[in-house]
Amino acid sequence: MRRSKYIRPAHLESGIDKPRLTTSAMIASIAGPDQPTRPAPFGNALAILARNDERIVGMSADLAKYTDLHVFRAAHPDRFYQMGMAEQLLMMSAAGMAREGFQPWVTTYAVFASRRAYDFICLAIAEEMLDVKVVCALPGLTTGYGPSHQATEDLAMFRGMPNLTIVDPCDASEIEQAVPAIAAHKGPVYMRLLRGNVPLVLEEYGYKFELGKAKLLRDGNDTLIISSGLMTMRALEAAKQLRNDGVDAAVLHVPTIKPLDEATIVAECRKGGRLVVVAENHTVIGGLGEAVAGTLMRAGVAPPAFRQIGLPDQFLEAGALPTLHDQYGLSTLKVTEAVKTWLST
Repeated sequence: MRRSKYIRPAHLESGIDKPRLTTSAMIASIAGPDQPTRPAPFGNALAILARNDERIVGMSADLAKYTDLHVFRAAHPDRFYQMGMAEQLLMMSAAGMAREGFQPWVTTYAVFASRRAYDFICLAIAEEMLDVKVVCALPGLTTGYGPSHQATEDLAMFRGMPNLTIVDPCDASEIEQAVPAIAAHKGPVYMRLLRGNVPLVLEEYGYKFELGKAKLLRDGNDTLIISSGLMTMRALEAAKQLRNDGVDAAVLHVPTIKPLDEATIVAECRKGGRLVVVAENHTVIGGLGEAVAGTLMRAGVAPPAFRQIGLPDQFLEAGALPTLHDQYGLSTLKVTEAVKTWLST
């Protein structure tokens, strides 16, 4: 079966008697034990936005509970559509709704949108420049359920699709800010979703989300870490640890993968003498790292050294997320160690 046995079938999802999940691999949180979090920021933000925008409808492929769209469903039951385990049908239906003047917000897992429904998103939505927002949970290594659920190559696939805007937010506050910004943007959007109890990270930096803009969260003279998604959280944590070792690390957060804020990236990389490290929750092939490298090459900018932190070009193992993040180099400890090693060579 392509769905886990822990995912309730379509005819039971809205039932009253819902047994608790007995596994932590699918619903594991990326938050640290003492880290502040906010529940279901996407679902809550969309439900609030829809109060004053009757165009907004929610659509899911039997995964409303697991993409936080159940919050929208509870608030606006007459504007929610359960399409069952059929992602191609989901995308085609969303395209039809958009043609009729609605703004569909479509949720599923990132693996199903990218691998299974790519052609339908491309030809039915992106080519027609329809106002469909595709919001997908379990991006990169945010589940321990192995390759069937780990969307490690979704950015590589979607970056090549014309007309598609791609967003990879870091924390709960950014997700809440991104939802109205994405709604105001005319055209298709793909957003990677952190769901459940999502960490709060960026508020202490006075951060404000702007679609298409990268933001320097902290400056530093020794290294520049360019990151997106949950890896910005790890980069900021690593920067604090590096400071204790006398290393001054800057962190540039890039929440919009496409269109890329090339001007800001080039300007920061032109600041002399710094090691440039790109950190992403994605395979090192075809994602933010290669997008930044291509940008620097075209601009004629050559930093003293350029390194990537990301997932290897292989199918990943299943297991507990903290263990996997250590194993594949995404944990704060591994990011810190990698930067220190590169600076010493």
